Amino acid sequence: MAILPELVLLTGALAFFALSLSKKLDGAQVSNTAIFLGVITFICSLVSLHQDTTVFNGCYQVDLFSQYFKLMISLGMVFVLIAGQNLKGIDLSVRPEYYMFLFLSCLGLMSLVSAVELITLFVSLELSSFALYLMIPMRDDGTGIRIQMEAGIKYILFGVLATGFMLYGMSYIFGLTGTTYIKDIVPGLQHASAQPAAFFAVVMVLTGFFYKLAIFPMHFWVPDVYEGASNETTCFVATIPKLGAVALLIRFVIMVPGNAQILIYLMMVLAICSMFYGNLIALVQTDVKRMLGFSGIAHAGFILLGLLTMNTSGYATAMYYISGYVFMNIACYTVLSNVSVDGENLSITDLNGLYKRQPMMAFLLAIGLFALAGIPPMVGFMGEFLLLAGALKQGYLILVILAAVNAGVAIYYYLTVVKAAFTADPGERADVQINGMTKFGSVALVLIIIFMGAFPAKIIAFADTAVKTIM
Repeated sequence: MAILPELVLLTGALAFFALSLSKKLDGAQVSNTAIFLGVITFICSLVSLHQDTTVFNGCYQVDLFSQYFKLMISLGMVFVLIAGQNLKGIDLSVRPEYYMFLFLSCLGLMSLVSAVELITLFVSLELSSFALYLMIPMRDDGTGIRIQMEAGIKYILFGVLATGFMLYGMSYIFGLTGTTYIKDIVPGLQHASAQPAAFFAVVMVLTGFFYKLAIFPMHFWVPDVYEGASNETTCFVATIPKLGAVALLIRFVIMVPGNAQILIYLMMVLAICSMFYGNLIALVQTDVKRMLGFSGIAHAGFILLGLLTMNTSGYATAMYYISGYVFMNIACYTVLSNVSVDGENLSITDLNGLYKRQPMMAFLLAIGLFALAGIPPMVGFMGEFLLLAGALKQGYLILVILAAVNAGVAIYYYLTVVKAAFTADPGERADVQINGMTKFGSVALVLIIIFMGAFPAKIIAFADTAVKTIM
């Protein structure tokens, strides 16, 4: 029961491996099977939510903290599968393999949030990452698109670099503490906190997680990978792995000695750089996926506001914010995946007059972008407000002011897309057809985004309780 979601994902990956051996493939049947297995995974995550145990000789901890993230990973995966169910950007002949890698990546992420031992953590991270390395170049090149190859190369090269930093940091931690178990590392690091090696060890380990979250300066892969991958793959890369990154950041920031003021200053600098770089570059983008990529860098900076408070309420708010961010982004990518005719990338002008061509997609796009812009009553507004309030309470006034300025800058480019969708002339662009599953997913996303924004108290209280289980 404790690792039931992971077993379902592993079974699903094996099922798609077997399906890949078939010579007769039905695209709709493959997609529906993936969605069905995704729903089963979510149900299993919900059933095992309050499990509390340790397996694999103490390397794998199942607790409320890990189960919270598994629930969000599985729910996000369901919406990602619904958003890209037509897989316009993936050739029919490799769709079983594509879903196999997607399930393996989610399996790695679920293992990641439960890993409490450095080697287990590293293996889980690599399982998730290597599956993504293979998914990105799988974009169909039938329309002459070849940039997916460059995107795949850049993603793996930056990934290897980040992994190298992380492994060096882990080796230093082991040298300082004599253990690879996180619960034993905490007192060891506190004892060695006066040594510069302790600080550099933690920073190098965090570098690997900053890469996943696209924190400046480990962000360089983002725009090219987002643009080069298919719309469906970008939807996954831009959302679900960030849950695992935040879970790991929280685990490692918690184990930092309380007097590590220099780490707080480092996160403040990275947060400011991420917000300004992401928002200012996003202002001049015309490709919607590139714009959302730079926007994601800015939002990663906001998440650091919760972590640098070094208290449970800040960690809980970061968990709440990243959960909301996943659904906000999936809403936008659902629109891109369905408006795109042959899986091509969309510019802002390609969304002109979307309200007349497909009102539901236009409304979903507006809700997603309004939420990302921090407009009430969506989850983005409440998340940003709570992060800013928490940072202000800790005395980071200048940081809060700079973050508020960035929130104002972001509104401009988000509303530019909304303006194109609702006020521009569609010209000769064809109407957009969507099926019943997409309509259901769209309505569910809108309700989740608004509900999380209107009623945040219970979610944050639950996240706060989850954080306390690993303090």
